[in-house]
Amino acid sequence: MTGSSGMGPAVPLLVAAALLLWPGRPARTRIGVPAGARRTASWDALPAPAGAAALAALCAGLASTPLVAALAGATAAAAVTTRRRGRRAAAEEERIAALTEALGALAAELRSGRPLDDAAAAAAAACGDPAGADAVVRAVRAPGSVPAPTADAGALEAAVARLAAGVQLSVRTGCSLAAVVGAVEDDLRARARHRLDLRSALAGPRASAALLAGLPVLALLMGSGIGADPWGVLTTTGTGQVLLLVGVALEAAGLAWTARLVRRVAR
Repeated sequence: MTGSSGMGPAVPLLVAAALLLWPGRPARTRIGVPAGARRTASWDALPAPAGAAALAALCAGLASTPLVAALAGATAAAAVTTRRRGRRAAAEEERIAALTEALGALAAELRSGRPLDDAAAAAAAACGDPAGADAVVRAVRAPGSVPAPTADAGALEAAVARLAAGVQLSVRTGCSLAAVVGAVEDDLRARARHRLDLRSALAGPRASAALLAGLPVLALLMGSGIGADPWGVLTTTGTGQVLLLVGVALEAAGLAWTARLVRRVAR
């Protein structure tokens, strides 16, 4: 065990870093795929949390103790879950951006006097997301088939529902559908600008949280650099193992709390 104590902390860290940087599918398979589908394929290409946990636990178990293997597996699963959630959110933003462009094209076609069906077809062609294009066409041609958004519906579903409601309102009252579509488009663009402003404002707190999360690793490296063996103490002694468990639990709680605060601000 003494011989592997030097590489013990490095193996779980390398495995976690590899899982966080896991690449998507090769670029040649993504040529011609719309932006939203491209991002979705990217996060789908990540390993499942259970598989990542098993891989990290196996690598850490070969280099260190069973306790480290368990902690490495849990950390890898949490890292992959967080990464997949982030890529899902990015895919949703790309789909909303594609829908916004489609609504802009639809409003322009309607203002030019083109029939509704032709305008819907042109908007679908301008949309980079196939699912978004189908939703726009359905909302324009069969607005009654679009369900009302629920309380937990995303921005994409809410925008399609507003478009369908605008089409129904235009049919009943004769008001300008181009104005309604333009209002939905402006709302989506304003929300996108708001998300960008929030992301810029939260960049500092997120960087500070990442820096604080890395301080324990820096402390281990500094201790090893001056000739001590902090990793051996933490993994081979009873008191050290208790301290390791408590430290990892506090670290996870701090990261979870920071992420929760950031999500609340970003809403």
